[in-house]
Amino acid sequence: MATAAAIDALLPQTQCTRCGYPACHPYAQALAEGAAGLNQCPPGGTATIAALAVLLQRPALPLNPANGAEGPELVALIDEEACIGCAKCLPPCPVDAIVGAQKQMHTVVLSLCTGCELCVAPCPVDCIAMVPRAQLADCPPAPLAADNRARFEARSARLARHTTQRNALIAARKRIVGTPGAAL
Repeated sequence: MATAAAIDALLPQTQCTRCGYPACHPYAQALAEGAAGLNQCPPGGTATIAALAVLLQRPALPLNPANGAEGPELVALIDEEACIGCAKCLPPCPVDAIVGAQKQMHTVVLSLCTGCELCVAPCPVDCIAMVPRAQLADCPPAPLAADNRARFEARSARLARHTTQRNALIAARKRIVGTPGAAL
């Protein structure tokens, strides 16, 4: 029986959620447990399905159209003149490929962008477009799956630390405020 780690190693690590899972590793875990179909990864497409079929000793299936369609490697581009600096595209980026600050113009670091498309929907001014990587002159190649995984894990760890620190501060504040005679 294949492990989730072995399955995860075959996935493109775009962290796009199009498989129906919040990231590539949960999808890999579901595959290892037999709870998911091996044909749910549009970014991996036919090649990933074939590799998963061999590893899992299951028949290859066509990509499930409910999860999307296979296509070229994409990259996000921000129309910098239209960007209002709302920063709503920053949190959904699973690998921190978008840089910018509140009320400042944002841009995409093309060498880091996985093409996940998660930044498009939150943009209130529709200034983000997904473009085939091959159409851009001098566009760096797509990042490697291992690099995508490392950046996703580092981001996840940073967010977890931030949440833990914030919860500790809130708990300390509640203890101080909740103490009789304590000044605010």
